[in-house]
Amino acid sequence: MTKPDFRPAADEAWDALLRQLPHQPQARPRPFFYGRVQARLAAQASAARPLVPGWLRRPAFAALLGALVLSLSGDCAAGGTAAGAAGPVYAAPPMPPR
Repeated sequence: MTKPDFRPAADEAWDALLRQLPHQPQARPRPFFYGRVQARLAAQASAARPLVPGWLRRPAFAALLGALVLSLSGDCAAGGTAAGAAGPVYAAPPMPPR
């Protein structure tokens, strides 16, 4: 097994670097940063919203919604009637006169 490089000065170098951090100046945003952020947020909020929701603009979701509405509509236009599947329904023969 190989021995890792042992550098005793490496820990001291890191300690020296970390000791310098509190003495660094505070980071400040560029001038008018908050004003630009507020303007961008206001522009996004006032943007016109589309009339159709985003999920409905996708064809697969629109087709699925159409199939769901058609299957739940109750008029059986898509699948035919249950009575039609069983066979034709005949009227009772007329009663003979007494």
